[in-house]
Amino acid sequence: MSAPAPTPLATVEAAEPLPRQDEVLSEAALAFVAELHRRFTPRRDELLARRAERRAEIARTSTLDFLPETAQLREDESWKVAPAPAALRDRRVEITGPTDRKMTINALNSGAKVWLADFEDASAPTWENVVLGQLNLIDAYERKIDFTDPRSGKSYALKDAAELATVVMRPRGWHLEERHLTVDGRPVPGALVDFGLYFFHNAQRLIDLGKGPYFYLPKTESHLEARLWNEIFVFAQDYVGIPQGTVRATVLIETITAAYEMEEILYELRDHAAGLNAGRWDYLFSIVKNFRDGGARFVLPDRNAVTMTAPFMRAYTELLVRTCHKRGAHAIGGMAAFIPSRKDAEVNKVAFEKVKADKDREAGDGFDGSWVAHPDLVPIAMASFDAVLGDKPNQKDRLREDVSVAAGDLIAIDSLDARPTYDGLRNAVQVGIRYIEAWLRGLGAVAIFNLMEDAATAEISRSQIWQWINAGVVFENGEKATPELARTVAAEELAAIRAEIGEEAFTAGRWQQAHDLLLKVSLDEDYADFLTLPAYEQLVG
Repeated sequence: MSAPAPTPLATVEAAEPLPRQDEVLSEAALAFVAELHRRFTPRRDELLARRAERRAEIARTSTLDFLPETAQLREDESWKVAPAPAALRDRRVEITGPTDRKMTINALNSGAKVWLADFEDASAPTWENVVLGQLNLIDAYERKIDFTDPRSGKSYALKDAAELATVVMRPRGWHLEERHLTVDGRPVPGALVDFGLYFFHNAQRLIDLGKGPYFYLPKTESHLEARLWNEIFVFAQDYVGIPQGTVRATVLIETITAAYEMEEILYELRDHAAGLNAGRWDYLFSIVKNFRDGGARFVLPDRNAVTMTAPFMRAYTELLVRTCHKRGAHAIGGMAAFIPSRKDAEVNKVAFEKVKADKDREAGDGFDGSWVAHPDLVPIAMASFDAVLGDKPNQKDRLREDVSVAAGDLIAIDSLDARPTYDGLRNAVQVGIRYIEAWLRGLGAVAIFNLMEDAATAEISRSQIWQWINAGVVFENGEKATPELARTVAAEELAAIRAEIGEEAFTAGRWQQAHDLLLKVSLDEDYADFLTLPAYEQLVG
């Protein structure tokens, strides 16, 4: 069908125009974003209010269960999601990263089957990142992209089309607004800006390339939120005149509430569903957020002690594989976040062995693919999945009918034999300050202590500080988690950073601001739903 009559445009509220922004912010594209906003933002607002109601119910009961009202849907063996398109049948290794120009080229060239092009946790949403990230993807599809590093002089260009990763784009979560685009005087949700601009410009381009508009959906908390996305996909495909079912979406099961609705989420998206993904850090953050006042049995130990072999994490990942394969969808595993050292071969050797063990476990458990954060990890993950898959594109035929997960298994946090430590508190403060400082400068993916960290890392860091203080945790050295102790550790870390980088670099950065923001969201009695909400108010650009 032809496009509808023009709707009044979304209004750009940016002070200075960006290079080539008119190619992204065309009248037709802004009209599409405005139409998305008017049709779907009211329902989005209702669903955000429903999140708060559900959280209040969890605070009252300290439990979760599978939904009784959808039991018949779960028991119905007949339904499946739509078959995967050719470009998404083999997803054995996926690389993640923001959409800056260098990363765009490197990710597409990485040898991974899929690139998660990230406008969410790996991207600080400055207006420049939002708009130029869209432009970089357009240029990549048009093969008009190259990059020369101004420091090294090294040049980057795309390989042959057949060697490039398939792009799966991740828009922002439902909770974030985009202050630079308004409709009827109100900011448009960042999710609709990211999705709308990308879909409008690239849906037909991608079809012409033998692929399609594929998406990762973050921070989903219920099947009703998946239903909203499905309604958006149906409308968008009609709006630009492409066949229904062209869109494919993979949902990140990175909230504890979504873990109880995996089948329902796939059902709502069944004509557009591509799979589910196990997102570790946001999942832990969600457990703390929802059960933060549930007492000692919900207190998480240091984040690095919560491996994917913890009983409650095994329950989550094995249920995800079983659910996906029962319904014909891909099950995608978690992130290998290690960043190889160019100086320490021994550090790399130990880390690579851990990555291999992690990917071997995922492939052995039935996952169809997994994530890495760095191109050097692609061959390691590829070897793990090659060993299990061989020439098969996936292992969706492994139904994992041996898996049986009860509702209580997913929240059996006290089944893990580990406790919070003082070093864990210090690490949470260190990582939190360093990540937030970079985010406030517009960087969303940051290498810290040889790990690629994103916003989910900062969320679990500040959430654990909050939880340990409010639960009155006593560390192994006898010190009790208190606001005073957190302030002391934060002051020490800030002084250590100043000594490490020098006065000039310290002054030029956003270190004091990051320190203050971390303490605010870690110590406030009222727990902020997302760190990125108060941080966005301080983000320049």
